[in-house]
Amino acid sequence: MNRELVIVIDFGGQYNQLVARRVRECNVYCEIYSYKTDIEKIKDMNPKGIILTGGPNSCYEADSPTYTKELFELGIPVLGLCYGAQLMQHILGGKVGKAPVREYGKTETFVSTKSKLFENVEENTIVWMSHFDYIAKAAPGFEVTAYTKDCPVATAEDITRNLYAIQFHPEVLHTIRGKEILSNFVYNICHCSGDWKMDSFVENSIRTIREKVGDGKVLCALSGGVDSSVAAVLLAKAVGKQLTCVFVDHGLLRKNEGDEVEAVFGPNGQYDLNFIRVNAQDRYYKKLAGVTEPEKKRKIIGEEFIRVFEEEAKKIGAVDYLVQGTIYPDVVESGLGGESAVIKSHHNVGGLPEYVDFKEIIEPLRDLFKDEVRKAGLELGIPEYLVFRQPFPGPGLGIRIIGEVTAEKVRIVQDADAIYREEIANAGLDREINQYFAALTNMRSVGVMGDERTYDYAVALRAVKTIDFMTAESAEIPYEVLNKVMNRIINEVKGVNRVFYDLTSKPPGTIEFE
Repeated sequence: MNRELVIVIDFGGQYNQLVARRVRECNVYCEIYSYKTDIEKIKDMNPKGIILTGGPNSCYEADSPTYTKELFELGIPVLGLCYGAQLMQHILGGKVGKAPVREYGKTETFVSTKSKLFENVEENTIVWMSHFDYIAKAAPGFEVTAYTKDCPVATAEDITRNLYAIQFHPEVLHTIRGKEILSNFVYNICHCSGDWKMDSFVENSIRTIREKVGDGKVLCALSGGVDSSVAAVLLAKAVGKQLTCVFVDHGLLRKNEGDEVEAVFGPNGQYDLNFIRVNAQDRYYKKLAGVTEPEKKRKIIGEEFIRVFEEEAKKIGAVDYLVQGTIYPDVVESGLGGESAVIKSHHNVGGLPEYVDFKEIIEPLRDLFKDEVRKAGLELGIPEYLVFRQPFPGPGLGIRIIGEVTAEKVRIVQDADAIYREEIANAGLDREINQYFAALTNMRSVGVMGDERTYDYAVALRAVKTIDFMTAESAEIPYEVLNKVMNRIINEVKGVNRVFYDLTSKPPGTIEFE
């Protein structure tokens, strides 16, 4: 499918994925590339616009990330954000240096409403600043179109060359009119038509998959999570019974989750596909017995999944295609997209398992962010409780149980987590909190229940608010909700006599416990 494209060139900024997501929210397709990407490749892509991200460096230092001046001479609109704005000015003859006053956080900014960038934006607006350096003098040909008390060049533009520099971050929610500013760039300046919509994505994907697969056989590892579920339904809509889904229940899922997955995808479900459920709980518990080190647990769970999946695949025989629920952040974070990539060990982008007899991999969601995957799921008619299911790690409850994993501990954390999720939903907070779950600590302490002393486990409740899951803050859950959750867990879950609420942000903590 030929589609309009805006590209993000990443200079190591923490918001690189967020920039691309914001552009896509304008119904314009956007991809992320490293600043090391060759100019000829960018020319070949023929983007409608280019956005340069922020980054942690000073653009005037010799070893800092940079780009060829030719980028600004292609006739393609370029928008520089923070470091990207400074780099643009530095390359084109402006002056960038250490700011006399560092700006960080919400900042009052005065903008020129005559600029196409600030259409429908008030002259006095609040933006999110985060910079040590500043543009001391705009490059020749640029007009200053916004300033703050401490920043003389908050934005500058050269309308003749379609070059725009913004010192602040329009992509974050703290910039009040950030969405409008990015929308103005892609529509008023890049003249995009906005044809990136989920209904057309679903329709085109089904047609493309059908043409690609023909009468071939397709195998999918179905976890029951959002990504694999949406990928499976796309394939089922395209090729029906040519698809076989293998669901490995490793006994580390949330309460009743295995049965819920089977109800949707199994023989009595709504989709015309072949469904195989493998109940491998005991096998996993034996493998994990006595193992306490988090990374070792992850490795055992991952390797055992591949072994079980391979055994089932051998029963099926040779297939033509293997389906993976890879999504766009997986691609970026596996080093195949932007610059600020950290390879994640549990991402399996573009390959494996090793011993399954297949010809090619299909990754139908490879271009989508998580929120877009959810939209695609709704478009496909997948039940809301599956589409909006809480993020869940590949190793499952194995990394929400501190220390050794046993069947008894799994029962405790499943029951506690189910109560927590139920009460969060009852309070109407389930769509406000980005991720929440119960974890089982390895701490046991003395308690009193009735007239008896107990020596039981402590459950930790986790709830965070985050934009991109790279940083997160603990959610402010009303005390009465937490108190109700605590009472129910202690009264209803055998083996627990204390409940904690984890206030740790990320960083320094992580969202998951192990």
